[in-house]
Amino acid sequence: MKTLYILLITFLAVSCQYNTEPANVWVEEETTISKAQQIAQLKADGFEIWDYVDEATSDTIIMQQYFMVFLKSGPNRDQPNAQADSLQNLHMEHLGRMYEKGYADISGPFGDDGDLRGITIYNVPTLKMADSLANLDPMVKAGRLAIEIKPWWAGKGYPLR
Repeated sequence: MKTLYILLITFLAVSCQYNTEPANVWVEEETTISKAQQIAQLKADGFEIWDYVDEATSDTIIMQQYFMVFLKSGPNRDQPNAQADSLQNLHMEHLGRMYEKGYADISGPFGDDGDLRGITIYNVPTLKMADSLANLDPMVKAGRLAIEIKPWWAGKGYPLR
């Protein structure tokens, strides 16, 4: 039995070697492009932009035109509850798709029960494209919501606070 323990300890000692090689770890490389490259790409993609240098930081700030879609109460709001619920689900799916495809940056309802129901900010190059995408919303198609679109300028890449 003593021999069995000695063999087992020897086996464990030999098999438990210290590995000095680094583990294979997946690290996603962050790609950064210059402001000049960003500006060139945005212009090539058809976006309206302008830029300026922030005097306090010496950073180049890129201002981009977005399109703010105001969702208003539409002329046809008398659908039965089941249909209104179904339209709401389809509306949320539409907004999710717009976000996933990169067309919309942010959407949300207003916190009151007024005529102005919510907004979606579209990150697309033209008013025509924003209008087409907003009109694909099942709530707009059904007349439960109506849209009004305004061009809106914001600094590219700035987060909400």
